[in-house]
Amino acid sequence: MTHFNALVLDFQENNNLIATIKKQTRQDLSPGDVLIKVAYSSVNYKDALASQQNSGVVRQYPLIPGIDLSGTVIDPGSSQFKVGQNVLVTGYGLGVSHSGGYSEFAQVPQEWIVPIPEGLDLKTVMVLGTAGLTAALSINALERQGLRQHPEARILVTGASGGVASLAIGMLKKMGYHNITALSRKKNLASDYFKELGISKVITPDELATDTVRPLMAQNYDFILDTVGGKQLELLLPQIAYDGSISLCGNAGGIAFETTVLPYILRGISILGIDSVNISPERRLYIWNRLAHDMLPDLLEKTTLAELSLDELPDAFQQLLSGKMTGRYLVKLTD
Repeated sequence: MTHFNALVLDFQENNNLIATIKKQTRQDLSPGDVLIKVAYSSVNYKDALASQQNSGVVRQYPLIPGIDLSGTVIDPGSSQFKVGQNVLVTGYGLGVSHSGGYSEFAQVPQEWIVPIPEGLDLKTVMVLGTAGLTAALSINALERQGLRQHPEARILVTGASGGVASLAIGMLKKMGYHNITALSRKKNLASDYFKELGISKVITPDELATDTVRPLMAQNYDFILDTVGGKQLELLLPQIAYDGSISLCGNAGGIAFETTVLPYILRGISILGIDSVNISPERRLYIWNRLAHDMLPDLLEKTTLAELSLDELPDAFQQLLSGKMTGRYLVKLTD
C-alpha cells in the first residue's frame, strides 16, 4: 500500500471549505497503533456538519472526515489485534480531530478499536454505526430506568425518519416493544418508509398537543427516546407519565429549551443524557454484543437507502442537512 483514495476536507485559495478525493499515503494519516483497510463507513449528521464551514465540528484542516468505519487489520503494530481481524471504530476523535473513515485505509489508537462480535459482519456494523450504537445506548438507558419491566409501555420516538430513530424503532420491535408512536415532520412524505419499518402510529409535532402548553399535561407517554432536542422538549416533558423517562441524544432541533421543575418533582420523571463518543471500551463492547443478539433489528436492510462511493458523499451531506434523507446511507470503500 503506497497511495490510496480518501475524501479530504480543506480550504481553497478563496477560503472556501471543500471536500475532494485525493491520493494519500500512510504518512498523511493521523498517528495510530493499528492500520486498518477500511471496508465500509456511513453517513451521519455529524459528518454532514463537518463538511460545512464554521460548523465547529472540525478544528484543524486538512482532515479526512467519517466518524465510523469497519475494516480488516493490516498492521496491528504492538496491539493485541491480529492481521486479518475484522474490527470497527466509532466515536472518540475519529473524523473530527483524527483522520476518519472516508478513506481506503485508516490508522487509529488500539484503545478505539472494537473487535466485531460473532453474528455481525463488516457491512452490518456500518449499517448500524454510530447511529445504531446511539440508539442502543438510549434503549439500554431507558431499560435501566424501568422500560424492561413494562413491555406494553407507551413509547414515543422522535425524529423518526432519521438514522438513530429508525434503528431504535427496529430494535424496540425486535425486543418485543410494540406500543410505539413515531414523531416526524415527514409523516406524509415518508409514509411508505414508516410502513416498511412496521410503524402504524405516526404523528407530527403539530399533533403532539392541540391545547396550550402547560407545565403538566396529559400523561401520554411512559418513555420517550428523543433524537432531536431543542424547543420541542418543552412539549414532550409535560406529557411524560409518572416515574417515566426520556433519553436525549441529539440536537438537530437546537441546544436550548425552557422547562419547569414540576414534571420532575410532581411526576418523578428522569432525563437521561446519551453520549456515544467517549464511552468506555468495556461499555462499547457490551452494547455491540447486545446489537449482535437481542437488539439486532429484523428489517435492518429497510433502513439503508443506498451504498455510496466517496465521490457521492457531498450530495449526501446536502440531502441530510436539508432534511431530505430518510434512513441511512452506507459508504463502501473497498471490497
